[in-house]
Amino acid sequence: MSTGATVPRRGRPRGSDDGELLTIARNAFITHGFRGTTMDAVAAEARVSKQSLYRAYSSKDALYAAVVRDWVERGQGAMRPHATALGETDDIEAGLLRFAGILQGGLLSPPVLQMRTLVAAEALRFPEVAADYVTRSWSHNLRTLATTLDTLAQRGLLRIDDADLAAEQLTWLIVAAPLNRLTLQAGAQPYTEDELRAVAAEGVATFLSRYGP
Repeated sequence: MSTGATVPRRGRPRGSDDGELLTIARNAFITHGFRGTTMDAVAAEARVSKQSLYRAYSSKDALYAAVVRDWVERGQGAMRPHATALGETDDIEAGLLRFAGILQGGLLSPPVLQMRTLVAAEALRFPEVAADYVTRSWSHNLRTLATTLDTLAQRGLLRIDDADLAAEQLTWLIVAAPLNRLTLQAGAQPYTEDELRAVAAEGVATFLSRYGP
């Protein structure tokens, strides 16, 4: 009588699913760079045959493009609930400070910095991949923030004529200095929480001096 259970087959273990495989490939690209990553190594780490890997991704170029696309899709929309919360605040300074902390935590996290560095390093080789990354990640988040700032302006909490420009300015006031330090200075120590709060406070104060009611 059948119990409905599936008896596992012995032999080679099952390989990673596509999401896990792309995570493994992403880690390989980040660790070894595009040149140092091989399809053989990715297949071995993912426990799939080379033939299976090449059926899914015809080349290392195709695998790299899929890795970046997958990364963008996983993170797309992550900032939206925080932007929505900012749009509902009644205390504009406190709301901007909360949002600034969340923005710093996202953009300055090691995984995001690593992917940003990887995409920048390979931008000449893969201009379309880099352009898609910017459009669907950075530009998408700026547009989301701009919509929120426009909402705050309509509520009388800000004075803004160009919400897109204001969103870009706010973002750079909050993250520019730490982003440059962490991506351009080899061996730079991460900012402390107090240092990041100070950067956020100064950025928000500067932003409100220009756009405050």
